[in-house]
Amino acid sequence: MSATDPVNPPGEPAPELLEGRLWVDGCFDFFHHGHAGAVVQARQLGDELYVGVHSDEAILENKGPTVMNLKERLMATDACRWVTKSIPYAPYVTQLDWITHYGCKYVVHGDDITSDGSGEDCYRFVKAADRFKVVKRTPSISTTDLVGRMLLCTRGHFIKSLQKTLEGEEGPGTAEERKKEGEAMKERIRLYAADETAKQPGVEVWFWSGENGFDKLFGGIGPKIGQRVVYVDGGFDLFSSGHIEFLKMVVEAEEELARGDGWYSEQNVNERKGKGEDYGPVFVVAGVHDDDVINKWKGVNYPIMNIYERGLCVLQCRYVNAVIFGAPFEPTKEYLAKFPWSTPDAVYHGPTSFMPSTKDVYAAPKEMGIYREIGHHEFEEVNAGTIVQRIMKSRDLYEARQRAKGMKADIEAAHKERELLEEEQRKKEEKLQK
Repeated sequence: MSATDPVNPPGEPAPELLEGRLWVDGCFDFFHHGHAGAVVQARQLGDELYVGVHSDEAILENKGPTVMNLKERLMATDACRWVTKSIPYAPYVTQLDWITHYGCKYVVHGDDITSDGSGEDCYRFVKAADRFKVVKRTPSISTTDLVGRMLLCTRGHFIKSLQKTLEGEEGPGTAEERKKEGEAMKERIRLYAADETAKQPGVEVWFWSGENGFDKLFGGIGPKIGQRVVYVDGGFDLFSSGHIEFLKMVVEAEEELARGDGWYSEQNVNERKGKGEDYGPVFVVAGVHDDDVINKWKGVNYPIMNIYERGLCVLQCRYVNAVIFGAPFEPTKEYLAKFPWSTPDAVYHGPTSFMPSTKDVYAAPKEMGIYREIGHHEFEEVNAGTIVQRIMKSRDLYEARQRAKGMKADIEAAHKERELLEEEQRKKEEKLQK
């Protein structure tokens, strides 16, 4: 624990340990789909999920500098559909008194070892107390991987056609390997599209195929009676506070509009509850651009995350109800008119543009009278470009972090080997006792 972190967990203690209330903790530095993978699997194991977020100081002491500050990282966990509550300043080495304070009986983590600055297992205390559950780690993604892409300017992560990749028609390897990888990717999309319980379908998933129109990949809850369908689009690269605040403000703008129309009147609320349960006034559809579209405008090795990775990040966000992969850079009248839910009631855009264009790409929705612009906000300048600038500004520090990560990996592997040997020895002793 950092010297600046609170010694005792803040807030009133829970009256009892709850079997269905689980705890996950971490750095959650530019919250990516690897983090979301651990969170959604943890949520499937219970009814509530509390997420502890480490301080900037604790991460610096144990791992190296963060790219996003604590406030930005808390925004990311708060915006995740499966998170019940975010807890700031959670100790880097998980403490029993903290999780007990919040009524969480078990801690959930991936099947990899996470160590502190001295190489010791961060979960040694909860493991010893038999209050630890394991889920599968998301392969081929970590904050360290993404920082590496930025520092090395690699482009090998790009996907030409996500739809063909999912069908096993594109990508590296043999035909059988491509088919297997495509199915695994498809199942991960299905998982990330789950509702807030992480057990039922939630977010609709579509592909835009140009002349062929829209193709549905997965169904979801869909628009409910009275909800306005609104559209947003973008690259959503390194999905972070700028994207999250924009999406949150879109929902808030629609809620304010609905308030003026009586959506929240007692009569209307009771009427919705009488037909099942109450719900919000807006259905947000997010269009995600292809890798080549973003690279055409930004060059270098943008996007840092490919369309599959960016789409997973958008899917897990609680402010999104449907995702369209391969959305065009320019939302034309033809595109908007072919929407599966009818022409959107509004098309929203933020105050800044990360991908400059010589033409007004929102000319069609403006002409249709459905264009809306979100005002300025605290995080409007936070995007993939500014995150890369943060990395490059302190390149030496982050390169040192990458090297340290490599050394820590060796230590963690040694700890893992020791655990396996100890487990093997325990089984032998049990067998002899029998």
